[in-house]
Amino acid sequence: MRTVTLIQGDGIGPEIIDSVKEIFKAAKVPIQWEEENAGQTTYEASGELIPQSLVDSINANKVALKGPITTPVKGGFRSINVQLRQMFDLYQNLRPCKSTPGVNSRFDNVDLVLFRENTEGLYSGLEIYDARLEMADSIARITKEGSVRIIKAAFEYARRNGRKKVTLVHKANILKHIGKIFLDAGMEVAEDYPGIAVDDKIIDNMCMQLVIKPEQFDVVVTTNLFGDILSDLGAGLVGGLGLVSGANIGDEIAIFEAVHGSAPDIAGKNMANPTAIIRSALLLLNYLELNDYHDAINTALQATLANKDECTADLGGSAGTSEFTQNIIKKLK
Repeated sequence: MRTVTLIQGDGIGPEIIDSVKEIFKAAKVPIQWEEENAGQTTYEASGELIPQSLVDSINANKVALKGPITTPVKGGFRSINVQLRQMFDLYQNLRPCKSTPGVNSRFDNVDLVLFRENTEGLYSGLEIYDARLEMADSIARITKEGSVRIIKAAFEYARRNGRKKVTLVHKANILKHIGKIFLDAGMEVAEDYPGIAVDDKIIDNMCMQLVIKPEQFDVVVTTNLFGDILSDLGAGLVGGLGLVSGANIGDEIAIFEAVHGSAPDIAGKNMANPTAIIRSALLLLNYLELNDYHDAINTALQATLANKDECTADLGGSAGTSEFTQNIIKKLK
């Protein structure tokens, strides 16, 4: 039995996390949950945005599943997601984007995996604000070490999963120094993987190519801000954020999460689509090498998504969160 830290989050977080718990229980997955939380709800209760008990739990268990946590716009606290990634050095943000049979989307032939560097770039937190001048500077810090390790992670994934090509995404034509560091690191790493093709795309061209011919891409790796943008673009190609999984992975610790927001406007109304968090939990099962459980749940989920009547309203169905969950459970074998 493996213990996994469980972070409900807020908004629709508790509802969609409950969906995972019910499905895992029905599938008899050998996992026990250690429940913690973070964010505004936790702060109001304990005065801590990220409680020490949560930090201790993640350090002990090495694996966590996290629901969405609201991040205030403009003022308020800094993103809990970013803080957790930096706290545990979760430098790999993994985002598969694959077309789902039965789900309406612009394309039906997308099958790409995005690797986003998770701890550097414009999200490093290196910001200076001059109130007198009403001016701010934000520093995009890129290191050779950080670039090498995320690019190596992308190539390792490609090799393990039979992927044929890795695309490096950058802005080296304008951002000369950080672009050169990233591109040079990519070509250096590629030499160790002669069976995998490598190419590169400038970020603006990459966005255009994704909405014209996304099937040309296999594994994509890029820096933090570009990856943040591309990951949502990729989700849009396959039906939206409610359908895609996400993982934040380091050398020792991994946190799997729903990549969409907390949707407070529908919280508690049994309307939320739990597919994204279910798929993130499936990534967790693969990470823990519980592949038989992964396959059984994934088959049941795919069969449910293929039947629009059994899906939530955002997918064209009439099922609530709990009904959608039961539809999956009924198909478990």
